[in-house]
Amino acid sequence: MGRKDLRKKGYLYDPARFADLVNGVVCAGRQVLAASDLTDMDTQTGQFGIAGYDGGGTGGSQAGRNENCSQSKNDSLKDRRRDLVRRAAFGVNFMVIGIENQEETDYLMPLRCMSYDTAEYERQAAQIGREIRKADRDKNGRKIMRAEFLSGFAKDSRLSPCVTIVLYYGEDWDGATALREILNLENVPSELRDKVNDYKIQLCEVRKFRNTEVFKTDVKQVFDCLRYAEEPDKLQELMANDPAYRRMEPDTYDVIAEYTKTSELMKVKEYSEKEGKVDMCKAITELIERGRRDGLEQGMMKAITELLEDFGQVPQRVLDLIQHQKDPATLSRWHKLAARAGSIAEFEQNIQMEF
Repeated sequence: MGRKDLRKKGYLYDPARFADLVNGVVCAGRQVLAASDLTDMDTQTGQFGIAGYDGGGTGGSQAGRNENCSQSKNDSLKDRRRDLVRRAAFGVNFMVIGIENQEETDYLMPLRCMSYDTAEYERQAAQIGREIRKADRDKNGRKIMRAEFLSGFAKDSRLSPCVTIVLYYGEDWDGATALREILNLENVPSELRDKVNDYKIQLCEVRKFRNTEVFKTDVKQVFDCLRYAEEPDKLQELMANDPAYRRMEPDTYDVIAEYTKTSELMKVKEYSEKEGKVDMCKAITELIERGRRDGLEQGMMKAITELLEDFGQVPQRVLDLIQHQKDPATLSRWHKLAARAGSIAEFEQNIQMEF
């Protein structure tokens, strides 16, 4: 697990941001979920096969033994962990909401999300089964039927719904968004093909998300910055017009710095911190100006070198002198000396006089 994943998970672990993300991405800004509705869950989704389910016996069935054998042979089918998962309360019921962060396209994402959600349903079913087998009557005093006891699931038992949201931080998702897209249905008769169930993923391409006004927390600033990650001037304009960038939470700053491919922002962070907040607008302005200065210096160095190359191969010692000079005024003066010099030796002699 990379450093970026850890930062994102830590950032979205905040309940207010988690709720804001769900409201904005899934509910188009409608405030259906509050931070207070959320409780933590273990990110481990369990194992393939119904966890705790033994095929109707008491734990020693062939089905159970086969499952254990299969799991021992293939560790890749067990202990799947989501990036982040929360239980969201809606009245007396609840829903399980998971978030998966993706830097690159996962071409098996529909199967992966299906396995996460299925494992959660299996976890719930196993818990219901344990409760049913502990008593011979349900909570209303009705006697548990034999079929209910054997299946570990009562006729009126219900599972809580589960959804996994995939946040993609790359440029373009070119993978499948539904299970049927990765199934080979060629030559399968239509009567059978139409009976194959599909499983769609809930994909959000962060860099293409436009209506960030739906967000109420600094998730808005993160999404906006990623959209303009490759356009520093637009990024600077965005920050200049949004006061939120002048007093930003440090972890928000860290996520933006990491994902906008401007890791240099981390180097200027300490100079823009005040009272526990960070002025990203100031930091990005300093970074852009530094980049412009560096570009000017590189341009001047190249121009001087090209003038000297008219006389032949430029000695490494002369190239080193040029490349180590960072003062724009000095480089401008050396450019004029190179244009007037009659040879590389003359140029070298003239600039040596300055030392």
